[in-house]
Amino acid sequence: MRKPKIVILGAGYGGMMTALNLQKKLGVNEAEVTLVNKNDYHYESTWLHEVSAGTIHHDRARFKITNTINTNKTKFVQDTVTDIKLEEQRVILENGELEYDYLVVALGYESETFGIKGLKEHAFSIANINSARLIREHIDFVFATYNNEPEKRDELLTMVVGGAGFTGIEFVAELANRVPQLCKEYDIPREKVRVICVEAAPTALPGFDPELVEYAVTQLERKGVEFKIGTAIKECTEEGIIVAKDDQIEEIKAGTVVWAAGVRGSHLIEKAGIENMRARVKVDPQLRAPGLENVFVVGDCSLVINPEIDRPYPPTAQVAMQQGPTCAHNISVLVRGQGELQEFKPDLKGTVCSLGHDDAIGMVFGKKLFGTSASFMKKVIDNRSLFMQGGAGLVMKKGKFNFF
Repeated sequence: MRKPKIVILGAGYGGMMTALNLQKKLGVNEAEVTLVNKNDYHYESTWLHEVSAGTIHHDRARFKITNTINTNKTKFVQDTVTDIKLEEQRVILENGELEYDYLVVALGYESETFGIKGLKEHAFSIANINSARLIREHIDFVFATYNNEPEKRDELLTMVVGGAGFTGIEFVAELANRVPQLCKEYDIPREKVRVICVEAAPTALPGFDPELVEYAVTQLERKGVEFKIGTAIKECTEEGIIVAKDDQIEEIKAGTVVWAAGVRGSHLIEKAGIENMRARVKVDPQLRAPGLENVFVVGDCSLVINPEIDRPYPPTAQVAMQQGPTCAHNISVLVRGQGELQEFKPDLKGTVCSLGHDDAIGMVFGKKLFGTSASFMKKVIDNRSLFMQGGAGLVMKKGKFNFF
């Protein structure tokens, strides 16, 4: 009797947790599980702002997939997905193809530029390990070359971050901590460096508690971050950005522009013809794509509606990691043809936003956290993520222990 084939596309939080939970649910003789990922490593995408700013090394934020999964139960294929053929139940890879009976799409996010002119060409984005590494190397290069430039143009030391959502705020916070070190290393006066955060919404961290937002902005301004709130980026050029506020147009010349204001799902969702909104799939309560009973979507590619406010849950690591066990359970029920399918209900413990290694804000179990207590909680959350994926060994190897 042929074993059903389960193919998981992507080894981010959702894909990894689905694979790890399927290993627990299904015996090796019950199904053939294949995990496909472009790289041979999983990276903690919630740490990319630190990699980008250069406050941690990129190797700290990643670990080898085969060190975590049970390769006797899950076959790992390092390859890039190029297409999903739904009618034929095949996945096309750069170097081959795979047939599936059950498919899990966990392909992660891509940067969303909202059609702003020049962003793709001239701005960096915090999208993955390689793009984060590129940002860090670019910033180091700018500082290293400043004193060797005959003109010493100060705008080269201006860094613009587009977006004051979670990623933008966490990234400018790391930059604010790193800039004094870079100035000392390269003999540059601190006042020469500008870090500017631009946000089109009327507040930083839209949707977050106003008292926590005020604390975050005040703390970052103390460290020299400039905020331009209610200001939209109209264009990105080789020399910087053009912004608009109240019909006033301003050009900000900058040596570094990092876009951190929007994400969408994978373009492969659109290419496959799965019903979507900005490449994210509004899944059914069992995490399946509309009209496709054997195709599950988790992580940033999925859209789960919060019934209380009739809006999607934000695409966070917390949601993706909780989807994994539900997805694995439902696939195992379908494979065995027995048991009840589970509905996915996120159990959100709270949200913490880092303001550097020693500061943060958060709302956890309905309680507001500021400063070191929030920072402590952020590190606990980071370590828990590692523990869920690789146990105590991974926490000891990669975890965060400098709590204060």
